[in-house]
Amino acid sequence: MHEHEHGSHKHEDELHKHEIEHLLEHWIEHNKSHSESFRARAKEIEAASPKAAAKVREAADLMDACTRKLEEAAGEV
Repeated sequence: MHEHEHGSHKHEDELHKHEIEHLLEHWIEHNKSHSESFRARAKEIEAASPKAAAKVREAADLMDACTRKLEEAAGEV
C-alpha cells in the first residue's frame, strides 16, 4: 500500500499558489477574449444564418459562465 505524507510536505506535481493564480488569470483573460470574439462574429453571421448566430451568442454566454467559475476559483486560492 502506498501512503502519502500530508501536512507541510508537497507533492512534486502540485502547483505553487502564484502558479495557480497566474494560470487562472491566463484562462480568465483567454475566455474573455473568446467571448468578445464570439459576440462580434455572431453579428457578422446574423445575416447569413440567424440560427447559427444565436448559437454563437449562446456559446459566448456559456464562456462567460465558465469565466465566472474561474474567477470564483481564483478567489479560493
